[in-house]
Amino acid sequence: QVQLVESGGGLVQAGGSLRLSCAASGRTFIISTMGWFRQAPGKEREFVAAINWSSGSTYYTDSMKGRFTISRDNAENTEYLQMNSLKPEDTATYYCAAQTAYYTNGYYYTVPAKYAYWGQGTQVTVSS
Repeated sequence: QVQLVESGGGLVQAGGSLRLSCAASGRTFIISTMGWFRQAPGKEREFVAAINWSSGSTYYTDSMKGRFTISRDNAENTEYLQMNSLKPEDTATYYCAAQTAYYTNGYYYTVPAKYAYWGQGTQVTVSS
């Protein structure tokens, strides 16, 4: 089992920045990829970014590329999501997730059902 705990959410004004963290514990050696998703009230869970746990290769959804940066610290078993130039439409609960299978097609990083483990979520609210 892998446990994931997010932190770093909060209230920020439009144009501001936040850095989310996700600490992994347990059998972390089985993690292949970690990702970030978000879900706003009444909307489906949306892919944000993913990072290959060993190589550090990253994958982003186009709309967030350039504003959001995913990174990881293998020694600390932690992934991060740096969010800049935040907009009110970025308001959502942000979840980190971990895959244990290996995919060569980046599409599968965007599919929530392909992630075996999830954190409890952290709320990000961007005021206008």
